[in-house]
Amino acid sequence: MANHLMKTTALGLIAACAFVGGAQAGGFARGEADTDILYEDGTIAGRGGVVYVMPDRAFATVDAASSSDDAYSDNYAIPSFAAKFRVSENFSCAITYTEPFGAASSYGDDAQDADRAADVAGAGSSGFAALPLIIGGNAVIESGFDTTELGGTCAVNFNVGPGQLYFLGGGFSQSFDYTEVKDYGTLNLEDSSAFGYRLGAAYEIKEYALRAEVMYRSAVDHSAEGTFTSGAPLVNIPGFSIPLGTQYESNGTGTLPQSLEFSLQSGIAPGWLAFASVKWTDWSVLQTLNYTIEGLAFGADVDQQKNFFWRDGWTVTGGVGHQFNEKISGALSLTWDRGVGTGADIFSDTWTLGAGAQIKHGPGVLRIGAAASYLTSGEQSTADGADFNATADGDWAYALSANYRISF
Repeated sequence: MANHLMKTTALGLIAACAFVGGAQAGGFARGEADTDILYEDGTIAGRGGVVYVMPDRAFATVDAASSSDDAYSDNYAIPSFAAKFRVSENFSCAITYTEPFGAASSYGDDAQDADRAADVAGAGSSGFAALPLIIGGNAVIESGFDTTELGGTCAVNFNVGPGQLYFLGGGFSQSFDYTEVKDYGTLNLEDSSAFGYRLGAAYEIKEYALRAEVMYRSAVDHSAEGTFTSGAPLVNIPGFSIPLGTQYESNGTGTLPQSLEFSLQSGIAPGWLAFASVKWTDWSVLQTLNYTIEGLAFGADVDQQKNFFWRDGWTVTGGVGHQFNEKISGALSLTWDRGVGTGADIFSDTWTLGAGAQIKHGPGVLRIGAAASYLTSGEQSTADGADFNATADGDWAYALSANYRISF
């Protein structure tokens, strides 16, 4: 009984810490599908929850001058749901829902003024290059995108030595919805469904709360369509003016990255466990977001790109957990995420301290977590593809999470 309780506690504690700490991983990473539910006891199990993240990234300087803009990074919530069905003793399947990637930014006056000035000088990447008569530049006011993932993953397990060997695999559908608001209009691009897959393997010895797992998630290519809606006359010359609210068909392409993660956990003493993971994410696949606004320049198409020029990301986590009694246990984790930015934006290294607790309450199990992240300083430059020059000092971000599981 004690070994079984320790095993269940180990899985729950790691999930409680990872659920909140992983929400602030590098690049545009947000939620991960809750495939851990495949290891849960019971013929049927369900878990739902949410993480709320409060990043506070602000520019310290813009164009070499001190900035008074508020933080440009917006708060966001990440929902998660998973349900497992055990078909037989050696075969289980799960359906999962989450928001794997996303971003949301709102820029202040200093950033907008610098963006317009860079356009006029021809140094920025946010203007319409095919329309040189734009007056005053074309600043980004707000930008962001959301994704949703609905997936199915199955696991087959065999007795191997003292434990169980698992093979996991499944597919998912991922949506993409992008919005960018600029001085001269709003771009909306959407891809309702693109497909990917995940494959993994694990080995588990319940008596020692030991599990080693490797999981691969494929890249997803998106081809999005939508509209550009003018917000002001693009050029103010006799005989040519685009009225407010004019819509143009638009389309764009981009890839969201593949990833590979190795995780390990083990009991290390009565009531104690340790866990660690290493994750590689192929963020270097995201060099630019390319899109076309059809017929905008005197009937000709306008090709645009948003620069990222990212490098691959690495996320390393380690932690310990302790079982206080049969109902309550807790854990601490420390995560380092290597920044993916190379100068076109500010995505620097992040250090996250996470705390999680698992509480048996009512018919199920409640998991709660909290995390504080330190975002290291960084800078962006027009010479490296940025819309304008800026720096950021070290900033703090915070996250809270809660989920609840019921099994039968």
